[in-house]
Amino acid sequence: MIRLATGLAVRDGQVLLVASRYPNHPQPLWNLPGGRQQPGELLEETVAREFLEETGLHVDAGELAYVTESYDRELQFLNATFNVTLRHNHGDKGEDDHVVAVEWVPFDALAERIVVAVVREPLLAYLRGELRRRYAGYHEAGITIEWPADSR
Repeated sequence: MIRLATGLAVRDGQVLLVASRYPNHPQPLWNLPGGRQQPGELLEETVAREFLEETGLHVDAGELAYVTESYDRELQFLNATFNVTLRHNHGDKGEDDHVVAVEWVPFDALAERIVVAVVREPLLAYLRGELRRRYAGYHEAGITIEWPADSR
């Protein structure tokens, strides 16, 4: 099982997204900032670390927004998405070279920007107030990600 944590930063009708390159995708994929949990790390620590590495922004993890679960063949992914609060102080973007862009995206442009359904659909449902159980499960992720060689 791969455990992930992502952060949902909302400002003035926009969501902060990152575009990441993966070896098996010709175009960058847009997603919420976040990534894989490291051993001994709590998920709220994961989201704060990954957010800083990918965006250069310090955040505080707040309320759990929702959880998604999916499978890529036999490999299970569990992702916790937290609402995050941006701090006023900014750090330096880390060595996360697979992130090629960071952008505030208006709500009405999210559906076309995020092409991966297991990322897009729960986010849009949550923002519309329609993800009542705060959970979305998918037997098939519909996408395979080859992680960069240096990532854990």
